[in-house]
Amino acid sequence: TLRFLSVDAIEKAKSGHPGLPMGAADVAFVLWGRFLRYDPTAPDWADRDRFVLSAGHGCMLLYSLLHVAGFDLPMPELQAFRQWGSKTPGHPEFGHTVGVEATTGPLGQGIGNAVGMALAGKMVATRFNDADFQPVAHRVFALASDGDMMEGISGEASSLAGHLGLGNLIVFYDDNGISLDGKTALSFSEDVPARYAAYGWHVQTVDGHDHEQIAQAVEAAIADRARPSLIACKTHIGYGAPNKQDSAEAHGSPLGPDETKAAKEKLGWPMEPAFYVPDEVRDFFRARAAEGA
Repeated sequence: TLRFLSVDAIEKAKSGHPGLPMGAADVAFVLWGRFLRYDPTAPDWADRDRFVLSAGHGCMLLYSLLHVAGFDLPMPELQAFRQWGSKTPGHPEFGHTVGVEATTGPLGQGIGNAVGMALAGKMVATRFNDADFQPVAHRVFALASDGDMMEGISGEASSLAGHLGLGNLIVFYDDNGISLDGKTALSFSEDVPARYAAYGWHVQTVDGHDHEQIAQAVEAAIADRARPSLIACKTHIGYGAPNKQDSAEAHGSPLGPDETKAAKEKLGWPMEPAFYVPDEVRDFFRARAAEGA
């Protein structure tokens, strides 16, 4: 559902980035479906978990999540993706779209925002929590791309997070080996998990399409209260697109009608209607919203 809401919106707009939503949908679903603490009817609840999409170009994934999770982002807004006056601009904008925690687009910046939020959470907890009562217990989750990891700001902020032991911060690294220019190996060959281990982070590597591996990694990350966590998720950009998966063509352009049809066929998704959300998906997220409330 998340994959094809994203694909259909990008097709309708004839503009956007389908690769990340298709590749990172499993990670996002496990996080939002099992762990993230939120109430769509109270999006400003002070102790909600924060989710920062550092890879802001993949914003249709976030808009799809907000829609199915019950936030005030109705279907016509998804259908107006990237159109003037819509609540679904080409990169997420804080204060414009309900549920968006940070304006992201400049790569690396979202990781810096997430580190700042985690530090703020720790400072507030220090002021108000005691042995008997802990009103401040939220976590900060971020989803970052290869491009985020290439930028200096993410390294500087991550170094500080490790130094301060921000155990309330968990970053998912969407490690798909593809950037807008082609394979990341053209310009980027460092060992990112090793670098984060050197910063003092708790580091794990998982198959980013295996829900149980992802869930176990999140549980282990949450359990480590002394260190921030990096979960490197090996994913396929444009997952399910038979001719564009694992290619730069899936990164920053619509799949096109033929490839969209082929992807739906391959993953067993109905051709019609576009923007289809099954009832069981609505029911699942209604239950999650009730938990959050």
